[in-house]
Amino acid sequence: MYPEALVIESVGLGLVVSLVFSETMGLAAGGMVVPGYVALMLGTPLRLAGTIVVALLTYALIKLLSNYMFIYGKRRTVLVILIGFALGWVSREFFVINIEGLSVEFQSIGYIIPGLIANWMERQGVIQTICTMIIAAVIVRLSLIILGGGGLI
Repeated sequence: MYPEALVIESVGLGLVVSLVFSETMGLAAGGMVVPGYVALMLGTPLRLAGTIVVALLTYALIKLLSNYMFIYGKRRTVLVILIGFALGWVSREFFVINIEGLSVEFQSIGYIIPGLIANWMERQGVIQTICTMIIAAVIVRLSLIILGGGGLI
């Protein structure tokens, strides 16, 4: 996939961009590490779409469950990440289609990322989270391209 050094740089830049967004606008980009990982996946729009779909399904499931049980505090955070993990695993197992050497990967980025995104969707809103996440990821990606001399694939 990507060299380890590039992943480290991307996550590090994502942390800085997330901190700036949080401190200046009061908006989270779906979790502190999310923009770095999403920035690396901007070239694979199906994976990005798969991650957003899994996060939205996680968010909807938490909303549904909250009608029947008390979900707050640490319990909510753990449950959101656990459901995101399970749905992310399902997306990785069942939404990869190989047709004559062509691979269509409508799956989530990682296992924890969808849960982190869904957690912030519930806290600050769906549109705010998705928009902030994408803007932060684009800033990280552009920074990687500039710092790497334009050599990012």
